[in-house]
Amino acid sequence: MNSDVQSDTFKFTNLNLSKEILHAVSSMGFEEPTPIQIKTIPLVMQGNDIIGQAQTGTGKTAAYGIPIIEKADPRNLMVHAIILTPTRELAIQVAEEMNKIGKFKKIQSIPIYGGQSIERQIRALRKGVQVVVGTPGRVIDHIQRKTLRLHHIKTVVLDEADEMLDMGFIDDITTILKETPKERQTLLFSATIPAGILKIANHYMRHPEKVAISEGTLTTPKINHIFYEVRQPEKMDALCRLIDAEDSDLFLVFCHTKREVDDVAAGLKLRGYEAEAIHGDFSQNQREAVMQKFRKGMIDVLVATDVAARGIDISNITHVVNYGIPQNPESYVHRVGRTGRAGREGVAITFVTPREDKQLGLIQRVAKTKIKRGQLPSRHEIMEARLGRLRERIEEFIDDKQFDAYSSMVEKLSESLKPSEIAAALLKFQLEGFGTGEEGKPSLDETGAPEGMVRLFITVGREQKVRPGDIVKLIAEKAGISGKAVGNIKILDKFTFVEVPKDSADKVIDAVQKSIIGGRKISAAPARPRG
Repeated sequence: MNSDVQSDTFKFTNLNLSKEILHAVSSMGFEEPTPIQIKTIPLVMQGNDIIGQAQTGTGKTAAYGIPIIEKADPRNLMVHAIILTPTRELAIQVAEEMNKIGKFKKIQSIPIYGGQSIERQIRALRKGVQVVVGTPGRVIDHIQRKTLRLHHIKTVVLDEADEMLDMGFIDDITTILKETPKERQTLLFSATIPAGILKIANHYMRHPEKVAISEGTLTTPKINHIFYEVRQPEKMDALCRLIDAEDSDLFLVFCHTKREVDDVAAGLKLRGYEAEAIHGDFSQNQREAVMQKFRKGMIDVLVATDVAARGIDISNITHVVNYGIPQNPESYVHRVGRTGRAGREGVAITFVTPREDKQLGLIQRVAKTKIKRGQLPSRHEIMEARLGRLRERIEEFIDDKQFDAYSSMVEKLSESLKPSEIAAALLKFQLEGFGTGEEGKPSLDETGAPEGMVRLFITVGREQKVRPGDIVKLIAEKAGISGKAVGNIKILDKFTFVEVPKDSADKVIDAVQKSIIGGRKISAAPARPRG
């Protein structure tokens, strides 16, 4: 394996993986391996010990997880591999990803950590499991109780080893390693390689291969780099606030997976934004149609994966948003380079969750770029920004003096209404829209449906092979109303409009949220008026 191979020339299919693993990787929404995965997976498959220098967010869990699952025997319920992590949160996260990777090979992983009932963990271990992910203290508890035996272990992983060292787990790690066979494979991953890590490597590893993501000098154009610390559930609201507050031509939003791209684009559409998605599942015709809309300014936001965004060369992209922090510094540079072109200034925005501060630091160091902390705009600031843009448009109209026909209309309205009331009402309509509820969402009274009905927007369409009968069945089963009560249904490529009785609309919306059709989660909301 050439360590200089880059991810843009490589696919998961190039790694000689089983169809079960490839199916799992595809279902997780990953389109191509990251650099750490390209370098690590073949070496682990060959049985090498590894010292991997990698930050959280670089794809290192799959880098060691894929070969562990690939080599595991589903018929053997002895523990094949143990993964040690510094915190319970990381143990849970790693176990979840291992179960996703092992889904089709039927390889089970469980997390064991302090703070959870040890009896529950003992019951899970007794049933048989191939992979254990745990914090050092709780793993030792199980070893001492003889509820976890490591005599048949083939692979040990020390994940975020430097953090375990900082937290005083060095003695626990050595205790655990002594319980495993000498001929085991040992994989160590750490953001830094201090002396304590090297001591473990020298004592417990066999001629380890060193794998590191290059920290060569990278440069970014003249761009304003900003990060916002937001929790995962708050990202959609944060994105909407920024779109509303910024004076922009086009937003390009990057997500890690195809599924996340679909979810973010659907969420934006539900909130009334002109958004489109693009990723590796799109045909060439679909891709070209989306890009044509983007170039013509018919959409405000394009949501994409790294792979799908290759070749995008549009000069008026004003903002690039990393909805998920890039998995490596090279990816950050490539992403943000889509803005700040043709002599224009650009803005690069990155959403960072509390656990991702180290990855942010790595990006800043390698890309030699200062990424400033930003404060999300308030509701008042968003309204002020909208008002400022409206003032500019009004001034343009006044300068053109192309509104004589409307002057007589204003005079007629002024006979019974105060000019200030007319202006205020029109201003509210321009900034919020008629018939809108909280945060500009359409109300149930203004969706363009017949009397007594409400027209709903559902984020699933022909691309998921949905038929009218599927929509009727979903509403009838989930909301408990008669299928006969459902009105007109219009299925388009990516979404569906359906009419339901007004008195049942809220119940239908609540019931449909997070239901699954065509293999994907869906959302529903009142539709905007037609025309």
